[in-house]
Amino acid sequence: MNLGLKDKVVIVTGGAKGIGEAISRLVAEEGAVVVIAGRNQADNDKIVTAINNAGGRASGVVAELGKPGDCKKVIDETLAAHGRIDALVNNAGANDGVGLESGNPEKFMASLQNNLSHYYNLAHYALPHLKAAKGNIVNIGSKVADTGQGNTSGYAASKGAINALTREWAVELLQHSVRVNTVIPAEVWTPLYETWINSLPNPEEKLASIVSKIPLEKRMTTSDEIAAMTVFLLSDRSAHTTGQIIYVDGGYTHLDRSIS
Repeated sequence: MNLGLKDKVVIVTGGAKGIGEAISRLVAEEGAVVVIAGRNQADNDKIVTAINNAGGRASGVVAELGKPGDCKKVIDETLAAHGRIDALVNNAGANDGVGLESGNPEKFMASLQNNLSHYYNLAHYALPHLKAAKGNIVNIGSKVADTGQGNTSGYAASKGAINALTREWAVELLQHSVRVNTVIPAEVWTPLYETWINSLPNPEEKLASIVSKIPLEKRMTTSDEIAAMTVFLLSDRSAHTTGQIIYVDGGYTHLDRSIS
């Protein structure tokens, strides 16, 4: 299916690893130019080189996204390199374990800065260009906003706010035909997920327990499945979809896990 993304310019934050990497690769496969924004030069260069060697078009911007100035840098460098911005995928973030008891007010605010602020800052700086292109924003959220997890107040608050901002921005930008949607993963095997699992007592037992509770096919969602929904929402094939929070999770968040 031609998704109509050829020659469009799409920024993907945290686009060098895990879910972000899968999104970056699929955006490029659809003929768009992907701009990968992240803090690690080597990681950015690796995926940019892989995409370009495969016949796609990619560039990278090194940025510490918790800093507003670096968010503006991402937009400025994208415009300097490619002349336009058609879409923004807000994906970067980490479940940093800043809990109510284990954290403190300073750590909580730092978690919001690292996991939430760049969603707003990048959208703010990109907005004139998204309006000109009648483009769109796709936010990557988390089921933690709905289910909670325990010991991750900063991350949960950030992801809850992302859901609220999705609806808020969709309303604000209706008059400009700029669409805003969120994709919610639940259990997706990524390098960050592997690090988290391995930090727990009895990681293999814990992983088996989690997988057993995923209703559809008793397996984890893949990064490619998250990417497929994200790229569909970026495309003209979803031209009348905005303000939606879409769960790609094998039914994990909402289905009764005791039914299967």
